Amino acid sequence: MGIDIGATKALGVALGGDGSVVAQVRFPTQAGPDGVLRTAARVVDELSGSVGPASMVGIGVPGMVDPDSGEVSHAVNLDIDGVPLALAARLAEVVGRRVVVENDVNVAALGVAALTGSTDLAYLGIGTGLAAGIVVDGRLRRGASGVAGEIGHVSVDPAGVLCGCGQRGCLETIASGSALARMWPGGESARVGRLRKAALDGDAHAATVWNQFADGLAQAVTAVALGVDPEVIVLGGGVVEAGDALLHAVEEALDRRASRSPFLATLHLADRLERVPSGPFAAVGAAMLGASRS
Repeated sequence: MGIDIGATKALGVALGGDGSVVAQVRFPTQAGPDGVLRTAARVVDELSGSVGPASMVGIGVPGMVDPDSGEVSHAVNLDIDGVPLALAARLAEVVGRRVVVENDVNVAALGVAALTGSTDLAYLGIGTGLAAGIVVDGRLRRGASGVAGEIGHVSVDPAGVLCGCGQRGCLETIASGSALARMWPGGESARVGRLRKAALDGDAHAATVWNQFADGLAQAVTAVALGVDPEVIVLGGGVVEAGDALLHAVEEALDRRASRSPFLATLHLADRLERVPSGPFAAVGAAMLGASRS
């Protein structure tokens, strides 16, 4: 079983022996440490009622995760901050089976790898923040300190906007949902779609913001490529759910950069770019995580 726990919903899947999804459930996420535990336990119980018990449960969750201990901290969107939540240990006591926990972007990368058959990719999660999950030779790359893929905190403009990490001009300040909200204020719902429509309707400011945002994402893709050089770079996260228009805009921005740099031109970055596949890929990745540690 695998569970993708987000700020508003928890999506759980059970995989069959061939890796296919045989059951799927979705529940609203209850905030706070106890609420997250109750939500996860409810997902496990519902799946168990459909397909029977599983020997292990994998969970993807936002925030800082210690994959060895299964503790979660600084998951502010889940109202988990300050005291770490021993999610793996506490849930294991409730459901009576082993639980493993990983950062949500990392399990998303595993899920995309499983669904696409790629063994060498970077999944670029573009949500409120910006981070990459990296799969090398079919295995998740966490790094020596567990921060592999935290490209959102690569500073590209020391005189730029102050980032939550304490640096200025991080990629996250120009290429994330929060950056887009700052540049294009208004309701969160369908922000990318409304921005694109305004740009197409002749709004000069909207066109400038659209191009700046696409170029910021192109910078992020370039940073991933130069740091890891994966065969495939997959764009995902809430910002990308608006459709293919943003993917094409990033491809065009990469092509513009390549036209000015013979070095970048040799990397063919636009050709490596893909949009995340449909389906519960993060929950699948969480289930794959559990299987890999069994």
